[in-house]
Amino acid sequence: MWRDHLTEIIVFSFLFLLVSVMGFVAARWRAPKDMAHLDEWGLGGRSFGGWITWFLVGGDLYTAYTFVAVPALMFGAGAMGFFAVPYTIVIYPLVFLVLVRLWSVSHRHGFVTPADFVRKRFDSPVLALLIAITGIVATMPYIALQLVGIEAVLKTMGVTGESTIARHLPIIIAFAILAAYTYQSGLRAPALIAFVKDSLIYIVILVAVVYLPYKLGGWGDIFDAADAKFQASQRADDGILLNGNNQLQYVTLAFGSALALFLYPHSITGVLASRNRDVIKRNMSALPAYSLLLGLIALLGYMAIAAGVKPLPGAKEGTVDSNTVVPLLFDQQFPDWFAGVAYAAIGIGALVPAAIMSIAAANLFTRNIYKEYLKRDASPAQEANVSKITSLVVKVGAVACIVFLDPQFSIDLQLIGGVIILQTLPAVALGLYTRWFHRTGLIVGWAVGMGLGMWMLYQVASPTRKHFGGSAFPLSEFGFDTTKTIYVGIVAVAVNLAVAALLTLTLRAAKVEEGTDGTEPDDYFADEGDPRVTPGTERDADSAREPVA
Repeated sequence: MWRDHLTEIIVFSFLFLLVSVMGFVAARWRAPKDMAHLDEWGLGGRSFGGWITWFLVGGDLYTAYTFVAVPALMFGAGAMGFFAVPYTIVIYPLVFLVLVRLWSVSHRHGFVTPADFVRKRFDSPVLALLIAITGIVATMPYIALQLVGIEAVLKTMGVTGESTIARHLPIIIAFAILAAYTYQSGLRAPALIAFVKDSLIYIVILVAVVYLPYKLGGWGDIFDAADAKFQASQRADDGILLNGNNQLQYVTLAFGSALALFLYPHSITGVLASRNRDVIKRNMSALPAYSLLLGLIALLGYMAIAAGVKPLPGAKEGTVDSNTVVPLLFDQQFPDWFAGVAYAAIGIGALVPAAIMSIAAANLFTRNIYKEYLKRDASPAQEANVSKITSLVVKVGAVACIVFLDPQFSIDLQLIGGVIILQTLPAVALGLYTRWFHRTGLIVGWAVGMGLGMWMLYQVASPTRKHFGGSAFPLSEFGFDTTKTIYVGIVAVAVNLAVAALLTLTLRAAKVEEGTDGTEPDDYFADEGDPRVTPGTERDADSAREPVA
């Protein structure tokens, strides 16, 4: 019952309301004279320095879902859950040079979304539309998953009801508040709240990794307890070490997830809000500090095993909600007031990325669907207004996913989202370095990769679902005599690239029109203070405003 968790509820509510007030105050923080512009509302004036960007991007990538789902995977499957650690380590060297080029060309031309860049680079509205739709579709379930993290906390505190509406009412209220201050403050709201969110998470995790091993008998006992559980498991892939069955899946999932991470629109939004190239370079060097934190978060799964945590029942009869493992661990092992702080860290950890994701999805709709196909002469103020309204619609859609769908289905959708967003890699990431690919080849490659990826995901079964049960595709489906699996996204994007390359060679030989590259080589090295593009493009030099200091 909730009365047994009154102290936790009070602490959680106080900190939640505190950041909500900060969200509304953010409209006046580093405020410009005019918020009626996507550069200001959707990108914070492209003015954020090193510390703000570090907290913003870190808060964007390491979410409430990370806080609850990674330890839950460790709790349920063991070493496979550690895939999240290497992929957040290898990603930063991979994107170091890619992101500074994206920032420069976006700064020079006033791009707000990755689809803006693709439109100009390949002279293809169709390809840009596909990139925009892909980004929106991949982002929606990711927003819904932030609600899963909050619901795990609320369920642990006993804040539930019998009816569907009563059970989800706290989530609806929380996202109504989030929608209100995001509408008013734009990207400045999650940027300011990220300071509190990340500070709370660092405090909670550092205390946990010192106190819990001491209380549970030491790391040796924790790993022994985890090993004993997996030794008794009937699943061949479970264990505190990888084995021959899951090593290929582990490597391809880690590498594929790394490639996908900064293709998500919300990741790019945080980068484009940076003040200059040096801010991005410093952050790509400093953000791996979050990877250390993630490794510690993952170990909470083993601590929960040693502590004898039993997950709460799931939505379906006979199932368990593994997302409640971490909240229950803190509930059982810490004083109520500290458990309340930990719950607030998870809850606030959902607000920051959810806000950025909704803004990124709204920007994609506004710039690459509304302005491109519905109102070409839209003014900056109209763009900003449409983006604000769309961000509200996106949040309502995310809440609807949780209210009307099984949350476990939403989690599977997120796995699908990674496969989907990977299909934008040839046009966005490789497009920043080369225009060798023909625009038609990229479109067909995208379609083939997407189709293959969906077919493969459809073939994946789980204990509770015949189709779309995960992202580990059995190689036996391809005729191999093995029990090994491989990450669907890697196969799909490899085929995507192969098709795009073959079609490019064919179309070049047939001398098919390729369109005109609207960027110049020096655009990819532009920095703060460099002049904007000439009249007639996205934003002319006369209308470009200086970033807020």
